[in-house]
Amino acid sequence: MERGLNLELWTTWPKPDRWDEPAVLDNFPEWRQGTTISDLEHIRTAGFDFVRMPIDPAIFLEDASENRVKKLIAETLKTVDMLHKAGLKVIVDFHSIPSDDRKVDTNHILADETLFTQYLKMVGRLGRALSETDAATTAFEPFNEPVIDCDPTLFPKWPAMLMQLHAAARSAAPNHTLILSGGCWSSAYGLEKVDPAPIGDDNVIWTFHSYEPYVLTHQGADWTGDSMSYVEGLPYPPDLMGEKAFEERLAAIRKTIETKAPKERREELLVGFNEMAGRVTTYKEVLAALDEPFEKAAAWGKDNNIPPERIFLGEFGMIRREYQKKFRMPSDWRASYLKDMTEAAHKRGFPWSVWSWGGAFGITLDDKQRVLDPVILKGLGLKTP
Repeated sequence: MERGLNLELWTTWPKPDRWDEPAVLDNFPEWRQGTTISDLEHIRTAGFDFVRMPIDPAIFLEDASENRVKKLIAETLKTVDMLHKAGLKVIVDFHSIPSDDRKVDTNHILADETLFTQYLKMVGRLGRALSETDAATTAFEPFNEPVIDCDPTLFPKWPAMLMQLHAAARSAAPNHTLILSGGCWSSAYGLEKVDPAPIGDDNVIWTFHSYEPYVLTHQGADWTGDSMSYVEGLPYPPDLMGEKAFEERLAAIRKTIETKAPKERREELLVGFNEMAGRVTTYKEVLAALDEPFEKAAAWGKDNNIPPERIFLGEFGMIRREYQKKFRMPSDWRASYLKDMTEAAHKRGFPWSVWSWGGAFGITLDDKQRVLDPVILKGLGLKTP
């Protein structure tokens, strides 16, 4: 694996009351609806050699009948076969997310011992199904972005849980490559806290995710719970619009927070925004922030005798547009950022997969036609199919 694309999910994902409908189960994962083999072949001819395919574990676990689980596994295998036929290698990514309105989300899975045990059993079941696929072109990632172990003053919980996940996945799929990460949102910081020696498995690729500098990559994002929903129009790189214009844009964002944010949160949001924005006023500062996770991951690999081809930048990207908002990030800004990220990965010999095909961070011109944005492809060092 060298150059990859994350296939998005949850762009039109229905609520649990519809999870047993044929229209949902017959098009799983949900991006398959309306997708043709030609669309998938375009991914390959653009220069991507693999995809990371997120699938939602909640639908496997929340009030799931045996018939539903069987159908989901069958559709997952069918989708893997489709991607193989399009010439793509596949990482099957059991991709939980944190959510305030779900019974089964990342926080619940990690905090509830009974639910985590159920999750491990489902990892084993999915792994056994995947063990029938081609091990040369299919890998399994049993957990996405654990949201624990970000506080350095607390004893880390993730390494022990990771051992259990690895054991469940490896027992089920003895020949397939596994993709494993550290804690704290699969960050390079989290990877530093993992000792790979007790796992003792050479058929593992270790992954980290990075969206640094966050204040530039998540502009307008409503789901983050911080000041980002009020941020828009910051260019990449910041020098692009000149120092004076950049400062005026920062001032306009502060004004928006002061007038539109909930009164009880304005001070907190302003402090958070100022702290983030203060680190990216020049291109030099931006590149330093961008490089830091790569440096951490490379140093960890060296310390643990993990070769760079087994350290994988599993997610990175810059938002295209938050849903229902007018501001759309210019493709050339996004392309410049993606160029810097992929160059940082290539410099260290890391494979990468960009987030994502569609959705808020999509690299297509729109989610219906699935035409890959040629400006973005150029930024990634790829070509228009």
